[in-house]
Amino acid sequence: MTEILIRNAEAVVTMDAARSEVARGDVLVRDGTVAAVGQGLTTRGTVVEARGCVVTPGLVNTHHHLYQTLTRAVPGGQDALLFGWLKTLYPIWSRFGPEEMRVSALTGLAELALSGCTLTSDHLYLYPNGARLEDTIDAAREIGMRFHPTRGAMSIGESAGGLPPDTLVEREEDILKDMARVVDAFHDPAEGAMVRVGLAPCSPFSVSRDLMREAALLARDKGVMLHTHLAENDEDIAYSLAQFGCRPGQYAEDLGWTGNDVWHAHCVKLDAGEIDLFAQSRTGVAHCPCSNCRLGSGIAPVRAMRDRGVKVGLGVDGSASNDAGNLIGEARQAMLLQRVARGADAMSAREALEIATLGGARVLGRGDCGSLEPGKRADVAVWDVSGIEAAGAWDPVAALILCGPARVRDLFVEGRQVVRGGQVATIDLPRVIETQNRLAARLAG
Repeated sequence: MTEILIRNAEAVVTMDAARSEVARGDVLVRDGTVAAVGQGLTTRGTVVEARGCVVTPGLVNTHHHLYQTLTRAVPGGQDALLFGWLKTLYPIWSRFGPEEMRVSALTGLAELALSGCTLTSDHLYLYPNGARLEDTIDAAREIGMRFHPTRGAMSIGESAGGLPPDTLVEREEDILKDMARVVDAFHDPAEGAMVRVGLAPCSPFSVSRDLMREAALLARDKGVMLHTHLAENDEDIAYSLAQFGCRPGQYAEDLGWTGNDVWHAHCVKLDAGEIDLFAQSRTGVAHCPCSNCRLGSGIAPVRAMRDRGVKVGLGVDGSASNDAGNLIGEARQAMLLQRVARGADAMSAREALEIATLGGARVLGRGDCGSLEPGKRADVAVWDVSGIEAAGAWDPVAALILCGPARVRDLFVEGRQVVRGGQVATIDLPRVIETQNRLAARLAG
């Protein structure tokens, strides 16, 4: 039996049903799960002193493209809208291979961990030069992150009227075969699973109706979740109307892409009817505020979604469209955008933190994560609020979103320490960064 006691925190934010917060609180971890939350707890195991800290559930990232960590701040895409941005980057991504996929994943996952993230999805939809989904799964195992990779795909290239170059698309029968392979090889449906696999055709403008429909049937046969991009910007809506004769929400509904086992990225341009459809069908949304700002896509109607009961989590999106992978920063941006759109009382700091933890866990179907309660998985973030970022703050919990810090002090995933003292404890991060920069320079050259 292995025990860890995180004790004497300024506040423990549980995200339980009552949204309880325990002042001067402790969290007892035993064999990978939360054993108790309270005051004055004891252990014969390891003690982690959390005086001057706020303890929260680990943050949950519901949308990422980890491979894009190698293409930050690319000059041709810095000021482009979505479609132009993609056309700039596709030729670069076509030169990737297994090493690029693995190293970019290591870098992106480490960055997420330092921002308090314990569970992340990833949407990998291109597989050039022998790259495979397991390149990223191996990286997540090395770091110790709870991982929900999705086997994405593109099947309609430029010659067939699609957006991606033909070199980056695959035959649909090959896509479906590999989807089945990776689910059978890596998906773990058990409670506490470290890896679960989803199926994720890239977007309505890069795959056929048939592939969307067949992927949905395969996912339900295998008992896994579905993910894609939807209603990201005005171009996306115009494409759907021109090509399919309907809005994206109706397109998704017609092809079986709504339900409790589906989550869509962005949804910036959902209208009231589509929001109601998602609420009634329990379809989830990955809100990516920084990426939406970076690409000028707009402000997603998160307040309306939440008010109508839509499941909403946060996503950092790919580092080529965000340029950063800081999930606690994403929570702050989500709060600020809703206030810009709806007023200063549109979203509180605590609601933003809830979306970043429990909200994301619900979107990914992880009832075993997202809160600090006995029996839940021991995914725990310890935030030092004694530093300059929160100096003078009257409310240490709200300070996490309103002030900072932007980096977690300690992070535990399944009770194992991934970040210690603000540094990644499981990999040689300086060496990874050195390799990452070498690969980026080679791609640029």
